[in-house]
Amino acid sequence: MLSSSYKPVLELTRGNLTESIHFGAIAVTNSHGELIAHYGNPHLTSFMRSSAKPLQAIALIEREGHKHFSFTPAQIALICASHSGTDAHVSELNKMLQKIGSDESELLCGEHPPIHVPTMIAMHERGEKTSPIRNNCSGKHIGMIALAKLLGINPSDYINKSHPIQEIILKVISDMSDVPVSDIELGIDGCSVPTFAIPLYNAAYAFAKLCDPSSLSKSRESACRTIVSAMASHPDMVGGSERFDTDFMLASSQIAISKMGAEGYLCLGFPPDEDENRPNGIGIAIKIADGDGKGRTRPAIALETIRQLGWLKQKEANNLSKYGPTKSLHNLRNLKIGEMHPCFTLIHDT
Repeated sequence: MLSSSYKPVLELTRGNLTESIHFGAIAVTNSHGELIAHYGNPHLTSFMRSSAKPLQAIALIEREGHKHFSFTPAQIALICASHSGTDAHVSELNKMLQKIGSDESELLCGEHPPIHVPTMIAMHERGEKTSPIRNNCSGKHIGMIALAKLLGINPSDYINKSHPIQEIILKVISDMSDVPVSDIELGIDGCSVPTFAIPLYNAAYAFAKLCDPSSLSKSRESACRTIVSAMASHPDMVGGSERFDTDFMLASSQIAISKMGAEGYLCLGFPPDEDENRPNGIGIAIKIADGDGKGRTRPAIALETIRQLGWLKQKEANNLSKYGPTKSLHNLRNLKIGEMHPCFTLIHDT
């Protein structure tokens, strides 16, 4: 049963009582495909949602599309992003559209207000309507249109799962995760392109290889290193201010990547680091059963997972303390009303 795949991961108290408990599942693998640790069912199949974006970007980057279109590292990071829709993001996105000879009308991601509230307020004050370029997935869509143009394929209807570029991307997801194409369940993401359901273990494995691609072909190895470097060096493009992905990568004393996905998904990747007793790349995949609507569970669980693995330094913990893993809860008058804290212990497999 699906319910048995999840176990308690985060407890919220009010006064002296436990008020709420969030359930989740975690998988930690290395780049050799070994399950290092887990909690709940590491083989739970779930949609990766936006956590798949760095993997989707491989299709363009391994064909050197970034060089063909002169994309900067910041723009490569936007292809992997769920950006906040700020003016800074939009400026870079418009430059990308110009470089590929397209305009905003070609974006099929739909519209929503910017995630960044001050930007949303400023747009309202100046009478600016929202548009597809502000969609948090617009960078990914520009990357897909770029791939079609690079290959001389009509980008019209590029969101369709039967479009050639989506078939190319699906094969990349299959290769990186070691899940046969026929076993990957496809759904339609919030931005209308295909989204992929694979086991947590395989998602973690894909991120481990993304961060430690030495066993891959030369073109794919180069693409993975380019993507990881772009995300780690431009975390502001991957998310934005007050976003966990960005804050985590900014706080990290080492190269590491984080990518949230909707409905309680999160993947993290760590390159090899002998100083950290990490001879191979590591991938972590987390899924929260209730979708983590308030966005507070995944960051806390991610930090606790890294802490239990022994890789969370005190400076990093201090810089990320607003996310947990344990923290006090306050009401609107800043009165302490309780606490949230992790309530799981990883099972170490190797």
